[in-house]
Amino acid sequence: MAFHKPHELHSRRLGRNVGVLVTLLAFAALIFGITVVKIANGSLMEAYDHQPRASMLPPTEPNR
Repeated sequence: MAFHKPHELHSRRLGRNVGVLVTLLAFAALIFGITVVKIANGSLMEAYDHQPRASMLPPTEPNR
């Protein structure tokens, strides 16, 4: 079986596919990085669950 010379269309399509692959990998790496940073700083984050918390109240001066 003889191999045929690939058509010019195939090389252009390969270039586009590689570009899409690089873009998707960069997006996945960005999402992964954001997730890792959020988990690493998780103790500093508080979700807002529509309940009052002492950490959200303004500081008050102690009674003298």
